[in-house]
Amino acid sequence: MLLTPTDTRTRSSAGIILMCLGVAFLCVNDALAKTLTATYSPFQIQFLRNLIALPFAILIAYRMGGPAALRSHRPLAHLMRGGLWVGATFLFFTSITYMGLAEATALIFVAPLFITALSALMFREHVGWRRWAAVLVGFIGVLIAVRPGTSAFQPVSLLPIATAFVYALLMLSARFVDSRESVWTLLLYMTGTGALISLFIVPFVWIQPRPEDLWLFGAIAIFGTAGMTMMTQAFRLAPAAVVAPLDYTAIIWATLLGWLFWAEIPDALVFVGAGIIIVSGVYVIFREHRGEM
Repeated sequence: MLLTPTDTRTRSSAGIILMCLGVAFLCVNDALAKTLTATYSPFQIQFLRNLIALPFAILIAYRMGGPAALRSHRPLAHLMRGGLWVGATFLFFTSITYMGLAEATALIFVAPLFITALSALMFREHVGWRRWAAVLVGFIGVLIAVRPGTSAFQPVSLLPIATAFVYALLMLSARFVDSRESVWTLLLYMTGTGALISLFIVPFVWIQPRPEDLWLFGAIAIFGTAGMTMMTQAFRLAPAAVVAPLDYTAIIWATLLGWLFWAEIPDALVFVGAGIIIVSGVYVIFREHRGEM
């Protein structure tokens, strides 16, 4: 069925709204996680979040993709992705335990640059000089924000960068999933394998949840699942080049939430570095989706 220009604009508008809401929900998810890390291990937070979210993920996958969405043709690929998911989440939750939410979020924005570099190194994809230049400029932004070799440098700031690297591997690992499987299958199995893998670790770090914290675990599962679902649907409705750059609105929400709940105000150089990373990332996204190198 051909879409009229009005239909296309309507779908794009819906995609933009869903992407913005999804990003905001995931920032709330991160803020809730930061609150919980004061008492609980990142592994326990992730285990309970995935465990609570799993029934919702099954329901969403079934409603959006039917019975076929519940079946995997390559379960080992999903298990590998689940391991990467657990690793990335552990690194990020650990980072926000010791540093500001906005600062950690800004450094994670380097992920698209890692994806570009790794796609060339791992899959021998051709990346032209313009995109390599954008990657280089983005990493200069990281150096400005992190400031290695100065008194302002914090080793913990390397954790969000490591998170971005593992997240890039997670995104690229989708290529090993069977092409017959829908994005809803990927979301379902990432939640399920994340719960399964963290199950083997959580007994060593388990702390009995306090009754007053139970709603926080429930909320993190709801906001995390809803955020991922809305962002996924946004990419289904609108062109990636339209909605992907909206992921960078996370810096607004992370700054606001950090300021409201922990009085965190990143210094000017963090924002300068984040701005350079964002511009580089947006440039890479647009060139990739225009088919340019």
